[in-house]
Amino acid sequence: MPADRLHLVRHGEVFNPEHVLYGRLPGFRLSEDGRRMAEQAAQWVAAQERPIVSLVASPLQRTQESAQPFVQAFDLPVATDDRVIEPTNVFEGTQMRRALMNPLNWRHLVRPSVPSWGEPYAQVVARMDAAMTDAWAAASGGDVVIVSHQLPIWITHLAMAGEPTKHDPRKRRCSLSSVTSFERHGDTWREVGYAEPASTAGAVDVGAV
Repeated sequence: MPADRLHLVRHGEVFNPEHVLYGRLPGFRLSEDGRRMAEQAAQWVAAQERPIVSLVASPLQRTQESAQPFVQAFDLPVATDDRVIEPTNVFEGTQMRRALMNPLNWRHLVRPSVPSWGEPYAQVVARMDAAMTDAWAAASGGDVVIVSHQLPIWITHLAMAGEPTKHDPRKRRCSLSSVTSFERHGDTWREVGYAEPASTAGAVDVGAV
């Protein structure tokens, strides 16, 4: 018997005083507020009183740290899956506003539907779908939690809803430590809920394109 429900949980706030687009760069940990956000997300999931039987996370530090409250709440190990990682982008290590002032970078913005600045959206959707499907099939009933990143979660939402994946990154409905929930019917994913259980007022959220 596969899983009953799958929750895509975004990581908490990252310690990023320079407001760098960190992407997949190593060494970006959760801030103190980010750890609190991750705990609030785990507490919210636990309050739903649904059995969590599997926990998966991206290999990046911020997602591994955000998974720890779930480890404690549900007494589960973390399975690391590279397929739910942040996409690559050419602006890693820069401040976006400063990067856009350089005409040499404008060529990376010519095809936002792909997008031309990083990993194609279609590729992100395919790897997320594969990771979600494998985690779903491996569970023996109960729910699965996957701790991932804003772009993979939002682009999955768009694709599963049958909407265009081209979008304005400033308008993603995927706040820090948010929970986007899915159920699978046959070969189709259906979104069944979205929640923002963490207090994010004043948070710094500029890490990826």
